[in-house]
Amino acid sequence: MKKASVTPNFLPLYEQIKLLITRGLADGEWHPGEAIPSEMELARRYQVSQGTVRKAIDELVMDNMLVRRQGKGTFVATLTDEGTNYRFLNLLTLDGEKEYPQSEFIGFQRGKADTHVAKRLGVLPGSTLVILRRVLNFSGKPVVYDDIRLPVALLKGITSAMIEDHVNAHKGTLYSLYETRYRIRIVSAQERIRATAADEISAPLLNVALGSPLLCVERVAFTYDKQPVEWRQSYINTENYCYFDELN
Repeated sequence: MKKASVTPNFLPLYEQIKLLITRGLADGEWHPGEAIPSEMELARRYQVSQGTVRKAIDELVMDNMLVRRQGKGTFVATLTDEGTNYRFLNLLTLDGEKEYPQSEFIGFQRGKADTHVAKRLGVLPGSTLVILRRVLNFSGKPVVYDDIRLPVALLKGITSAMIEDHVNAHKGTLYSLYETRYRIRIVSAQERIRATAADEISAPLLNVALGSPLLCVERVAFTYDKQPVEWRQSYINTENYCYFDELN
């Protein structure tokens, strides 16, 4: 099988093919929204059965990396598709309804990565980062304050105007901006959740009293091959909202 020397041979064959397809995605062989080769073509390429390729693709569809379109083929999943651009938004109203926020950007600057953020992003301490700060308004009220850090090396030339133009013109997310502008697709995230209290920065932005209880969600977002792209810390007023996750 091609590239067998760089593929863990103790994995089931379909898992090896899954890794090889994922590597193609990571290397930019197929970009978000583009079709990948047919199962038959991939089977010939990797010298395995079509059934093995199909099982690998099934897994990648379940992982939201690929999407099948009836009568058209299999495509690289994209966060610009309607209904998927807020896939990583985990807030619901207390009645279980999902609302979509309006972003209000309140800060854009460059800074240096401290030890904690550098470790999360896999960069050296002191590396240059883009620092974004914004408030997410739900039903006209501030609910989330985001402190977001991005490696400049991955998002060269990014500006505050570029961000606001994309979000406002396309009603999109930052993740869809990374995808359409830089061809960096967010495919997974890790979150750490803890209780905190509103401080001098978050309290006025969320219109709550100093010391009010907030939910703090620290997230690292990854592209293919678990490469970190973004670190963010979100402070959430949960008076009328809850954090929702479904575990399988």
